Amino acid sequence: MSKSIAILSITLLVLSIISIFVGVVSLNPNDILSLDDSQLNVLLSSRLPRTFSIIIAGMSLSLCGLIMQQLTQNKFVAPTTAGTMDFAKLGIIISLMFFPEANLLLKLLFASVLALLGTSVFIQIIQKVKFKDIVFVPLVGIMLGNVISSLGTYIALKSNSIQSIGSWFQGDFSIVTSGRYEILFITIPLLIIAGLYANQFTIAGMGESFSVNLGLNYQRIVQIGLLITSIITAVVVVTVGMLPFLGLIVPNIVSLYRGDSIRNTLAHVALTGAILVMICDIIGRIVIFPYEIAIGLVIGVVGSVVFLIMILRSRKGFGEA
Repeated sequence: MSKSIAILSITLLVLSIISIFVGVVSLNPNDILSLDDSQLNVLLSSRLPRTFSIIIAGMSLSLCGLIMQQLTQNKFVAPTTAGTMDFAKLGIIISLMFFPEANLLLKLLFASVLALLGTSVFIQIIQKVKFKDIVFVPLVGIMLGNVISSLGTYIALKSNSIQSIGSWFQGDFSIVTSGRYEILFITIPLLIIAGLYANQFTIAGMGESFSVNLGLNYQRIVQIGLLITSIITAVVVVTVGMLPFLGLIVPNIVSLYRGDSIRNTLAHVALTGAILVMICDIIGRIVIFPYEIAIGLVIGVVGSVVFLIMILRSRKGFGEA
């Protein structure tokens, strides 16, 4: 294990312990072995599921962004800026409209199909249209996502289900409890598959012609990458809601000191993503304690600032060139 991985792992462990003991119901680390029934119930049904969900969601969405950026050869592409999350949300709304009593698995099915469809449409657009500036690519994805989000809001208003989808509009880990978060474990085998295909994703990121010359089935690798990212995004949106900009900023931060090879950055991106989500969630819980700010809002603020800095750095580099 490298020194940087060890530091990130220890940081995540410390933040996870802090996360377990932050909340309205007081839990003291010194009394962890002598909790009463009420405290034990809070620990097992809320605090631990919430902490596990933060780690899995942070790792998963960050790696989705890394894969999408590699396949599209664009540092500004992620589930947020490709419309993937908005299509997943539309899938949830459609499932609620036609199957109002549907369980999470059926919502996940609709969300995954729509997320895959939307991501494929986005990929087709950026392959057909030749952009002179890479900044236009995420702008197209954001516009596409906003159109789909507006359509979803309209459908929700017409079907009187706007309150039912409120939790999916903005990420919120306070809704995560025992019996609801377990669906996130679906992402673990998908992340393992992504790790196995890491080298192929890196080669595919060098372009179709280069990949084909090396004997790689480019289209199949792209389809596998899109399938993995779409399902993972849908699982996270169904479980905790939308976490904007996470998949965008984390791979870019890691690439500053680890380069662009997926194999070399995979673990760093996963751990950094989990740490960032953990920090934002703790901030959201303590800033107006005992009330709570949704983590989607906190990450949105942090992510939008970093996104603007990235654009300005890109424009500066473009101008210097």
